[in-house]
Amino acid sequence: MKISWIGTGVMGKPMALHLAKAGYAVSVYNRHFDKAKALEPEVKAYHSIESCVKDADIVFSIVGFPNDVKDVYLEVMKHVRPNTILVDMTTSSPTLAIELYAMAKAQGLFMLDAPVTGGDIGAINATLSIMVGGDEDIFNRVLPLFRLMGKTITYMGKPGSGMHAKLANQTVIAGNVMGVAEALVYAKDKGLDLERMLSVITGGSANSWQAQYNGMKMIKGDHQPGFYVKHFLKDLKLVLEEKKDLKLEVVETVAKAYQMLSDQGYQDKGTQSIIDYYLKHLI
Repeated sequence: MKISWIGTGVMGKPMALHLAKAGYAVSVYNRHFDKAKALEPEVKAYHSIESCVKDADIVFSIVGFPNDVKDVYLEVMKHVRPNTILVDMTTSSPTLAIELYAMAKAQGLFMLDAPVTGGDIGAINATLSIMVGGDEDIFNRVLPLFRLMGKTITYMGKPGSGMHAKLANQTVIAGNVMGVAEALVYAKDKGLDLERMLSVITGGSANSWQAQYNGMKMIKGDHQPGFYVKHFLKDLKLVLEEKKDLKLEVVETVAKAYQMLSDQGYQDKGTQSIIDYYLKHLI
């Protein structure tokens, strides 16, 4: 089986390498060629999407924004062979996922939307949670490859369902990450030792992934991105676009906070930098 991988950033790089280390022939493309080239010799890097995907049996992608996804697959679909499986693992628009599925089907191709959660650590350790929308028989064909990248793989249903599941997941994260930040700001204001406070949080019912992996970063002022502010803000905006008449107050509040951080130059910092929304009085 020949695999093509598009997008070798913080998430895509380790995910593609897991497939290569399992013995698959993996071709990679990144719009910045040096980022793809850096993965050699485990994989083969290409300068164009066409050269990367033309002989592929399956194409994976994990890029930045919905417009990137659309541009990538409009190009991919020009060059792949009939019956190729396309798997977008970007957190993107459910509406776009449905459109791309229909386009692929019309061209004799198969497409899954399969976004992930678990951050850079999950990608590196192959412990991601992967939620998948599309045809169940195609999901079952790709499942052995998903298992090389993730620990929890869930078939969610029809096209677009994977993306809707990811947006629901991001809604949970929104509340968690702001909750951890607010707890630490409150503790700091009351003169508590923040590291001891964090141990209380992670040792009890308030524990969460955000507390475990981003709590100490908040305390130390470490803004190194495991997940970028600009990408999380994109996810929250997608939730707001898709929610229709639902009242989602948490998402609305957290999106405003990240928008303000983005306006202040935090786009390429990690999501844990939300604590500066409070500490630097950006409210």
